[in-house]
Amino acid sequence: MNESAANSKSERTFMPAAGWDWLLPIYDPIAKLFGGEDARKQLLAQAELRPGYGVLEIGCGTGILTILAKQLYPDVAVTGLDPDAKALARARSKAARAGVSVQFDQGFGDQLPYPAGTFDRVFSSVMYHHLPPAQKQNVLREAHRVLKPEGEFHLCDFEVREDGSPGFLLRLSHPKELLQDNSEARVLSFLQQAGFRDCRKLGRHKMFGGAVAYYRAKR
Repeated sequence: MNESAANSKSERTFMPAAGWDWLLPIYDPIAKLFGGEDARKQLLAQAELRPGYGVLEIGCGTGILTILAKQLYPDVAVTGLDPDAKALARARSKAARAGVSVQFDQGFGDQLPYPAGTFDRVFSSVMYHHLPPAQKQNVLREAHRVLKPEGEFHLCDFEVREDGSPGFLLRLSHPKELLQDNSEARVLSFLQQAGFRDCRKLGRHKMFGGAVAYYRAKR
């Protein structure tokens, strides 16, 4: 999970949606097999989306969450952002086949191309652990900036113990340095430092490869 790809527009590097480009065609089936769809449904349910809301997912990859959000909540305006052009192309094709309208934009989470106060909800779904610590802060600050007053940020990512140790399967599939900030205390601290209030862990969900934790933070 340490290969990076270059963004031709900005020449920045990023982690491809599936870790490696060659895994992209099978990313969705693997995510479903490991329980990713159920985990994302729970994330959406916790956000209590209402008709007319504007929703953004940072690091949307192949559009699993964004398309699901539009299917479950058709009266919500959904936007997905990702630096990976190949993943976005796949997401747009999937949305067209599903017959749903989702806006997909290419860009980075620490430089969101949206005005302040644009969205009612911002999501991060199993993307947070890919970010280095300095970039985590910038991404969270940007999420805070683009939320409307009283808007909420909802985060779902792999859970590790307070000593930073992941479970056995997570240890096999992810380098420890990618997960070291995923303890409850560290996640809540990062959210508070980014300016969020009422930051809390809402629960956890067991998947085949390890548990994910859910967090909510208010603007």
